[in-house]
Amino acid sequence: MRLTSNEASDIAACRELLRAGSKSFHAASLLLPRAVREPATALYAFCRIADDAVDLVDAKHAALARLAHRLDRVYAGAPLPMPADRAFARVVAAHAIPRALPEALLEGLLWDAEVRRYATIADVEAYGARVAGAVGAMMSLVMGVRDPVAMARATDLGIAMQLTNIARDVGEDARAGRLYLPLAWLREADIDPDAFLRAPVFSPAIASVTHRLLLRAEDLYLRGGTGLALLPRGCRPAIGAARRIYAAIGAKVAAHGYDSVSRRAVVPRGEKLRLIGASLVAAALPSPPADRSPALEANRHLVEAIPYAWQRPQGISARIGWMMDIFARIEQPRA
Repeated sequence: MRLTSNEASDIAACRELLRAGSKSFHAASLLLPRAVREPATALYAFCRIADDAVDLVDAKHAALARLAHRLDRVYAGAPLPMPADRAFARVVAAHAIPRALPEALLEGLLWDAEVRRYATIADVEAYGARVAGAVGAMMSLVMGVRDPVAMARATDLGIAMQLTNIARDVGEDARAGRLYLPLAWLREADIDPDAFLRAPVFSPAIASVTHRLLLRAEDLYLRGGTGLALLPRGCRPAIGAARRIYAAIGAKVAAHGYDSVSRRAVVPRGEKLRLIGASLVAAALPSPPADRSPALEANRHLVEAIPYAWQRPQGISARIGWMMDIFARIEQPRA
């Protein structure tokens, strides 16, 4: 459906925000059909702003209170006069995104503000479910996918990507006083968490924990990747590219001997382009069947929050508009 000039202006502002702040998403999003790319851009812009609003200020709890107020306004249909808020409010209404999903994201940001530590890998995954699994679930809704199995696999991918982020940023996080590696794994490797935070130094022991985390991420990439078969064909290249690019970050960490304390893994632009090309080729081939395992325990509350029996628009004109939108999405060529 054609955007009004004001709506197009809001999306343009969201796109510009992500062009600089979320390069991997921006690159992958170019593969999405336009009907999905624009709401996805609004979704990620709101999430990016929420993250920065807490991460880049000292008064984190006050920032979270402001975000909660902004979310109140979004769900009341009266967003604050900000491009990302207006665009996100339209996405929420058009795609029946339950409030529990963005609220889960804000809860994860609260955990960051509290500088939480995580005793077990299950605890780390509970954090990942909030800051990344919830985004994966919202993205699935934007693509028009509401199947519980698809949601389970989308949230698998979200956690896999967050585990990759944690593995990449061990040193950067530690120097900021943050620690996301499972405390149980650190102690099994004879690493004192407090001593490591005081002096973040790379060692074979910390490499072993990072390696272990990436192995868990790899498991989730494999399982989550099977969910591509449940997505609209036009959306598969973009999600496949995002999966490949994030997995490549983990591969770079591995290539550096799992040293993400003294260096930061980066996937060069040329390699990203090759991965995008591989995703385009893969999307044209028959997809293996989706893994139909239940949602990961950490993600179950997200999957259960989805109103799968979404009420379609009522009334003849509304139904015609709804069907026209569906047909437009089906016929939309890949960009």
